[in-house]
Amino acid sequence: MTLLRRSLRAALVAAAALTTAVVGAAPAGAGTPASQDAGQGHHQRAYRNGYVGLTFDDGPSPTAPDLLKALRREGLRATTFNQGDHALARPDLVRAERRAGMWVGNHTFTHPDLTTLEEAQRFTEIASTQWVLRDITGKEPTLFRPPYGSTNDAVRADEDRVGVLEVLWTVDSQDWNGAGVDAIVAAAATLTDGGIILMHDWPPSTVQAIPGIARVLREQGLCAGKIVYTPEAVPFGATTFHAKAVKP
Repeated sequence: MTLLRRSLRAALVAAAALTTAVVGAAPAGAGTPASQDAGQGHHQRAYRNGYVGLTFDDGPSPTAPDLLKALRREGLRATTFNQGDHALARPDLVRAERRAGMWVGNHTFTHPDLTTLEEAQRFTEIASTQWVLRDITGKEPTLFRPPYGSTNDAVRADEDRVGVLEVLWTVDSQDWNGAGVDAIVAAAATLTDGGIILMHDWPPSTVQAIPGIARVLREQGLCAGKIVYTPEAVPFGATTFHAKAVKP
């Protein structure tokens, strides 16, 4: 049976059993995140002003190798939120992300707005990607980002059933909207301790911005960190989330 068929079949079985799923004690959307290994990552010294989360959505795209090279060159680690369909098409790039020291997160299978889906469809989008990424990397993701940052109580209930932490963002680079290199670097310069920036792995301007991002982080005494659960509510539009960046 192929990887796709195994993953989708497992997700459908799980979706059928939704009524028996039991959520742990973590707050809505927090899931029960466990420590996620980062592979052969870079050793980073502590910076005086704290840590920030660099995140890249929608991968792995064909430009992912260029992004990884740029990150490694600057000694940066990041979280990649991968789609299940893209991961199936390019499993070697997902494995390359882990070898480069990145944290691999879940970004649904086909990138829908989850708030518009029926319950079984919504759960399958999350769960099937979870199993695809686990089969490719040998590690089950603990982090999840809903496409477009679109979430609600139903989405968060499914996140809890799967056991993933919802990760939104505090800074939007606007790279998805045509932002140039200077604008992306300027957005990164607004990050503060614990903050998380939204980027994507496919815009050429994002790859080209990595040296500038590394420079402004150094200038501000910030270091690229890993994303974990926080009991503090982080504002996000009309809602909040519970994730921040900390020392790897």
